[in-house]
Amino acid sequence: MILDTPQAFRDVLPDTGAIMGLDLGTATIGLAISDVMRSVATPLETIRRKKFGVDASKLLEISGSRLVTGFVLGLPMNMDGSEGPRCQATRAFARNLERLTPLPITFWDERLSTVAAERALLAADTSRKRRAEVIDHVAAGYILQGLLDRLLHLRNDA
Repeated sequence: MILDTPQAFRDVLPDTGAIMGLDLGTATIGLAISDVMRSVATPLETIRRKKFGVDASKLLEISGSRLVTGFVLGLPMNMDGSEGPRCQATRAFARNLERLTPLPITFWDERLSTVAAERALLAADTSRKRRAEVIDHVAAGYILQGLLDRLLHLRNDA
C-alpha cells in the first residue's frame, strides 16, 4: 500500500517497529533502518542494483530479518519542486514493490540529502574512497531521519 503523506503512513503503522529508508540510485540502493521506537535512523548498507526482481528479493530479505514495518523511499524532486524522470522511476519501483509486500510504502522529498551526507562525511574526514562506498546508505539515513522527525512531530501534535 502506497501512502502519499506522512500522516497517512503513520496511521497504518503499528505503534512500534523499524522503518527502512531507501535511496534509489541508478546503480545502487542505499538502505537505512530505524530503531523500533522510530527515533533514530542508522545507515545500513548499499545494494548494487541488478534487476528489479533481484533487488526486491534482497531488500525484502533484509527487511524481514530486521522486522521492518514500513518503507520510505527518497523522492528525487527537482529543485523547483517538480517531478522529473527520476521521480517517475522511484514511483514505478514503489508500485512494483507494493505487489510483493503488504508493508506500507511512502515517499520523502530527498532534495539535498546526498549533499548533506557528503558534508557530514567530509566533516568526519572520511577518505574519498570510503565516501564513495557509504554515500548512498548515509543519504538513505538522512531521508529516513527526515521522515522520523516528521512522524514524531505528528505524534506530538495528536
